[in-house]
Amino acid sequence: MTNPRTEAGASSPASAFATALLAEFLRLGVTDLVLSPGSRSQALALAAARFERAGLLRLRVRIDERSAGFLALGIAVETGRPVLLVTTSGTAVANLHPAVLEAAHSGVPLVVLSADRPAELRGIGSNQTTVQPGIFAAAPERSWDVAAPVGDPGEEAAARSLATEVLAGIGGPRHVNLAFREPLSSTVPLPEFEPGPWQPPAARREPLELKPGPGTVVVAGSGAGDAAEAAARALGAPLLAEVASGARFGPNLVAAYRELLGAANFGDRIERVVVFGHPTLSREVPALIQRDGVETIVVRGGARDDYNPGHRVAAFADAVTVADDPAALAASRSWVGRWVAASRALLEEADAAPGAALTDDYRERAAFAKAQLAHLRAPVTRRALVSAVWNASWPHDRLVLASSRLIRELDRVAPGKKIPVHSNRGLAGIDGTIATATGIALAQQSGGAHGITRVLLGDLAMLHDAGSLLAGVGEERPRMQLIVGNDGGGTIFDGLEVAATADPALLERVMLTPQSVDLAELAAAYGWGYRRVGNRGELDPALTPGDGQLLIEVPLER
Repeated sequence: MTNPRTEAGASSPASAFATALLAEFLRLGVTDLVLSPGSRSQALALAAARFERAGLLRLRVRIDERSAGFLALGIAVETGRPVLLVTTSGTAVANLHPAVLEAAHSGVPLVVLSADRPAELRGIGSNQTTVQPGIFAAAPERSWDVAAPVGDPGEEAAARSLATEVLAGIGGPRHVNLAFREPLSSTVPLPEFEPGPWQPPAARREPLELKPGPGTVVVAGSGAGDAAEAAARALGAPLLAEVASGARFGPNLVAAYRELLGAANFGDRIERVVVFGHPTLSREVPALIQRDGVETIVVRGGARDDYNPGHRVAAFADAVTVADDPAALAASRSWVGRWVAASRALLEEADAAPGAALTDDYRERAAFAKAQLAHLRAPVTRRALVSAVWNASWPHDRLVLASSRLIRELDRVAPGKKIPVHSNRGLAGIDGTIATATGIALAQQSGGAHGITRVLLGDLAMLHDAGSLLAGVGEERPRMQLIVGNDGGGTIFDGLEVAATADPALLERVMLTPQSVDLAELAAAYGWGYRRVGNRGELDPALTPGDGQLLIEVPLER
């Protein structure tokens, strides 16, 4: 016997609720939604598609929920707005967990809208049904389990109230689990409304006043931003800024901070550390903070956990101000000057290359030309690779760094430059690097920018997220270069203690995990361009910006 609720044309409370919910999100300033296809979530998906057709929403569709999650993360990072993330029930929801965790630990606003079975179908072995409320454990800031709408008056108003509640004070991921009964979709009128501007939650501001003076350094970790650089100048302090901090610029920058923290008359003279963001790229910084006689002040950002190595942080603050003390600031000039000069000398030494021939002697000129030619024909080193990518990137571009060996190499040598850099350092995993970069690139393009997004990553990080190279028919494609330093495995472990203690054969099998994938064939399979860089002379031309998607493979020695 036919169920009248499932006949064609039957009204769907699911669609009425989903449409009202999305409309209110858009009215409150949300502009982007990412979804993966599924039956139980069809009311949300079809409503999103209709809002896109009406010019009210930017919609991205991905078949892999893990890619979709990190794509949404990248869009949120670039725009600073919450992004809606729609998925169907079952394992589809679980595939979002890596992106939700990264968002939680990085303070990135995501709103997961997961479709679910109604109460009568839970706990009885129904197909594609699991316990979705609480599936992300403690990662979301807040969670809701919403009963299936039945068409009662007031449900659309409840949907609008729910959207308002979900966005209130948002600073990380939130999970809205939405039960839907059949009929799972129908055509309902789109409500009339005007999309409003996004109003970000007001930041907490309880500033702590600091006095300038020698002995202070400012450390900038991931997500620190301009505030760290401004504080370093105001304090007259050396700025120890990681490459993905957003603060790697300015007159007080000490790029070679690792070496100097261990050098006599530098690290041992530090009395106070002021930390912005989440430092993760060195062991020297947490060791400094845990040293006796060093006072540490951490300026909170959007991360879930306060940074507190060894539980030795003396104070936490929402912001800092600097006392107006010209005499104390003047006394700091020689302190910061010594750090900056020493750092520049170390970088110049590391970047030493064949110098220009200023002589008229033809033999010296010939020798110089021969040295230059040999330099250009030499294999690309990791240092040459990261330096070339850094030099090629400018403020209108975006640079995304995987949590691979290469980000640490770049952190050692990158000079100051105020360019947008991102790396998923909340949990420092290699998950979703390509998807995150794609979200950043697409959001940048939607904003009218004309730069290119470069992604610097190792071969394993690239292969771990190879599915994110796929963009379906009709999906916008980003201007993006994927620069893969291919050394045939996870050589980041070469620098850890395990390399000196483990059996080399076992280390190779279970940690270095060598691979031999043909990246040219892989790029072709996903419709990407491909270029192989065989020597230093080919590197800079390969990084010239283009309009398409290009995978640049750079073989590196193990």
